[in-house]
Amino acid sequence: MPKNITIYTTTTCAYCPMVKKFLSAKGLAYEEVNLDQNPERQAEALQLSGALTVPVTVVTTEDDTQSVVVGYNLAKLAPAVA
Repeated sequence: MPKNITIYTTTTCAYCPMVKKFLSAKGLAYEEVNLDQNPERQAEALQLSGALTVPVTVVTTEDDTQSVVVGYNLAKLAPAVA
């Protein structure tokens, strides 16, 4: 069970709402970091994902293990939040 979920998004991202909808449908709470509104956190998203794309979804579990899912990738996202 995830302890914490953070999604890095941008205003123009087409896949970001899809990830948020997926998490909401599962009843999971998440923190959204909009990189357009918080440009100072772009380096943080890049360091976590190694990619300059969004969404970057970071799932932290109870034992502080982190799963980083780049893009709208249900094959990785679904097991990360299960």
